[in-house]
Amino acid sequence: MKDKVFNLLGSLIAFYIPVQIAYLTGSETVIKAVVLAFIIQWACFIPAYLLQTEKFYDLTGSITYLTLVLFAVFSSKSFDNTSLIVCGCISVWAIRLGSFLFLRIKKDGEDKRFRSIKPNLTRFFMTWTLQGMWVTMCLLCVTTALSSDGGVKEGFAFYLGLLIFTAGFTLEVVADNQKTKFRKTPENKNKFISSGLWSKSRHPNYLGELILWIGVAVMSVESLEGLQHITLISPLFVYVLLMYISGVRMLENSGQKKWGHLPEYNEYLKNTPKFFITLKSLIK
Repeated sequence: MKDKVFNLLGSLIAFYIPVQIAYLTGSETVIKAVVLAFIIQWACFIPAYLLQTEKFYDLTGSITYLTLVLFAVFSSKSFDNTSLIVCGCISVWAIRLGSFLFLRIKKDGEDKRFRSIKPNLTRFFMTWTLQGMWVTMCLLCVTTALSSDGGVKEGFAFYLGLLIFTAGFTLEVVADNQKTKFRKTPENKNKFISSGLWSKSRHPNYLGELILWIGVAVMSVESLEGLQHITLISPLFVYVLLMYISGVRMLENSGQKKWGHLPEYNEYLKNTPKFFITLKSLIK
């Protein structure tokens, strides 16, 4: 009973926070976009729970990203070049990542993280609700910018943000491809990757994701006014999510269980930064 209350309370908080931030923006479009994101998650949760599957969880997240940016563009009629470029950046990222994760789980057959979550109704519901929070918090600054008068404004910040986004996106794609190629090699089965970008950071793909969301925030900043600047919390949310909730934290724990007894793995941990690439790791 205590777990059920905790899960339902967690779901309520995950819904409440982005909705309240959306209200602070003063934009009806942003509020509707946030609510729409959660409706999509809850609608998909029903068949996922009945079928006891997580196979379309990540794909749903990517579709929600696409839906929200398109909703913001068409609702606000933000068809200027800068708004369409931002929309295009997020769309390309969402399609690439969504298809990558969907094909990976299709090949693996399951996402092991969900083994103990799926049978628990309230916990599985909270997981889907948290994805709604993840999507909306990431997109708050850009949906607010898209719904502002004139859409995303062109200027130095826009082009700087576009450059940062491109760097982060490239880092994420290259890191994912290196790891995929590493795993496809039979002799690397049950081994950890420590080559390429993975010799510079233990989680370069997640670092790339953080950088690209910083880029999105920078592209949006000149279109925000007053309390709308609170939406720039998006990159900070991504960092906390990746470092302390999912992503890095979970993979670090998993790595310790798999390879913690190996001297070479401990050497890798000692010489390779957990997240941010350092000058020392670049020149080694």
